[in-house]
This record gives sequence, structure tokens and C-alpha cells, in this order.
Amino acid sequence: MTQTQGPSGEQNLTSDDTGDDSGADELGGVWDVVVVGAGPAGSSAAYAAASAPGGDGRRVLLLDKAAPPRYKTCGGGIIGPSRDALPPGFQLPLKDRVHAITFTLDGRLQRTRRSKRMLFGLVNRDEFDERLVQCAEKAGAVPATGVTVTGVRQEEDGLAVVTLQDGRSVRARCVVGADGSAGRIGAHVGVVFDQVDLGLEAEIPVPPSVAQAWAGRVLLDWGSLVGSYGWVFPKGDSLTVGVIAARGKGAETRAYLKDFIARLGLAGFEPSIESGHLTRCRSDDSPLAKGRVLVAGDAAGLLEPWTREGISYALRSGRLAGEWAARVADAGDATEVHRQTLGYTFAIKADLGEEMRIGRKLMSAFERRPRAFHVAAIGLRPAWKAFARVTQGHTTFAGLARSHGLGRQTLQMLIRR
Repeated sequence: MTQTQGPSGEQNLTSDDTGDDSGADELGGVWDVVVVGAGPAGSSAAYAAASAPGGDGRRVLLLDKAAPPRYKTCGGGIIGPSRDALPPGFQLPLKDRVHAITFTLDGRLQRTRRSKRMLFGLVNRDEFDERLVQCAEKAGAVPATGVTVTGVRQEEDGLAVVTLQDGRSVRARCVVGADGSAGRIGAHVGVVFDQVDLGLEAEIPVPPSVAQAWAGRVLLDWGSLVGSYGWVFPKGDSLTVGVIAARGKGAETRAYLKDFIARLGLAGFEPSIESGHLTRCRSDDSPLAKGRVLVAGDAAGLLEPWTREGISYALRSGRLAGEWAARVADAGDATEVHRQTLGYTFAIKADLGEEMRIGRKLMSAFERRPRAFHVAAIGLRPAWKAFARVTQGHTTFAGLARSHGLGRQTLQMLIRR
């Protein structure tokens, strides 16, 4: 391990390539909270755990196999709930501010809806994630990069032990898994997924004239594959273009992206990055904790089932995980640990779980009748206003379902069709 100076003056712990184990003690002792994964969920958890009441002297470790900044396949849309879940004073590295959305139905029936107020912002995930790590570090968490986690176990002495690829282990009073839906911590907890989708994306540098034509406007295309859609997100001198559809339709999804890019007149520009990833939504009864181990974000399968938006779910569940992890770490016995992990589970289900329930209904209806969703978006003012209010953070789909206005009526109309 080598030590480097972080942006806040704290020490980062980074593995070197020599295989030298002389730095092993840097991860030694007992940590109060160990967070695995330094994406939005993990950084939020580390920040919240380090900032929780009674946090003076609390030892929080944030592990990740890669040092920031690193590229992440993601549209990078920061909607209102994401903004509201950020640490105080966080400065978003916005590449564009969206005031208009163009809707198409498999390339047809195009209409652009506009808002005087910003709908949401767009970021590159490498910059966004790095700033979140910096916030966690400033709060007192210790980042350790170049560290690959291979598993976690729970010892008879009541501690959790995170095992590393190099043979070392890290002991903790609580572990938060935020290492993605294919990570080791979610597997340990027993997370079960009931919706898996394939997202494909291309980062396409474009000349100034093309960039200007897209500035402040995104495109959403309801695709011909069941439950699919495509997007164009402008980010200064490049466009993030992607599509998503159910797993198992890989060839068809790749064809959708290729045709989508060509239809937009962007086939002549060479992508700087082409990538793909799987998004996984948890089943309603999937566990969120086991012993002294909690899961958050993608590792818990927490994302919006219809739009597959995950950043706000990562930030919000990460913050809750960090707060409850601090309580687990302070728990005096197994009974109290169990009580605190149940508290975390209930907090997630009461908030994000309810939103996912409505999202599943929206997804089911969208799979059956994408045209109805398109007509609502382009032709029904209450539907557009409800969509805008959700992206701006004034409400959620679950909030619309509980309301008594036209937004609720539109939502119910779509779900019941």
C-alpha cells in the first residue's frame, strides 16, 4: 500500500503493483463502518456514517478497486431527488441544464415539451463520483483504492470481516455493500432480482454546431422492443446516446442502438466510448441486511423499475445505509444489532420500496401500451406537468399516487389501461 494526499488533505490508501505487504497495518484494527464500493451509494454511505451523531473518532473506511476518476456507463441525469440527497454545499459538475424533452415513439410522432424551470441536470459520472468521494473524505472517511473485495463473513466475536484479493482482511462493526448488483456483498446478503435489463451506451464527440442544436434538450424514444427506450443527453461537446431493454435481447438491443444513432444523423461521428451494463431491480421481499452487513444502491437492487433511474436511489439509500450503519456499529449486542438492521430495512421499504412498487406498475403498463405513454407525454398537459414535477423533485411517482390532483388521475389512467 502507498499513501497519497487526498484533495481535502486526508490520507488515501492506495495499493501499489509491487505486491509489498508492508502497508497491511494501514487497514488493520477494527473499523466502525467499512463501505465497499465508492460510487454514489458507497460515498453517500461513507459520508453519512462519518457525519452521524457521535461520529467524533468513528473510523469509516471506503474501499474501491479503482481510483477515481473512472468512467461509468450511465446517462448521468441528476433529477430533483438526487440533488436533494447530496451533501450540503455539494457543487454539481453540470455539463448541461435540461429545459426541454423531445419525445418520439420508435422515431415517429415527435414532439418537444419545454419548461421555464430546469427539469434536471446532466453530469459525467467520473467527475460526479470523484466529488462524492471527496465529500466523504472531508467528513472523515478514509478512502482506500486499488482494493478488490472477494467476500465478507461474520465472526463469532460479533464483527464482520471483509476479505481482500491479496489475502488480507478488514474487520468492522458494520459493513455497507455498495459494490454493484454483481458484487460480493449483495450475494452474501442474498439479494434477489426480479427485473434485469441491458443498457448500451455510446459517448459521441460532436462538432459545435451539432452540440448547440442539442443544448438544453434531451430526447426520449419509446422503442419497439418490449419495455425499451432510448435517450440522447447533451454534455457540452459530446452526446451520451443509449438504449435499454430486457436482458436476453442482446442482438436486438444492439440493433436498436445502431438504428437509433443512424436515425439521429449521428452515425458519421466516431464514439469515444462504447459500453454496456446490466441494471437489476430487487424483488419486493429481497433482503437488505444480514447480521452486521447492509446493502444499498445497485448492490441492493434499488432503482426505478420503469425509467431504470438509479442515481437518486443510490444517493438516498446510501445516506440511509450510512446513518443506520453508524447505529449498528454502536450497538452493544446481537439483539440491538438486529433491531437497527430492521430499522434500516423498514426505512428503505417505506420510502424507496413504495416508489418501486408504483414503478413496477408503470413498467408493466408501459410494456403493454407504450403508445399510450407517448400520447400522454405529448398530448396531455397533466401528464407532462406530472413528469416535470417528478424530474424537478417536487414529487415522486408514489407521491402522485397519493395525491388528489390531475397527476394522480393521469397516473391511474396509465396504470389501469
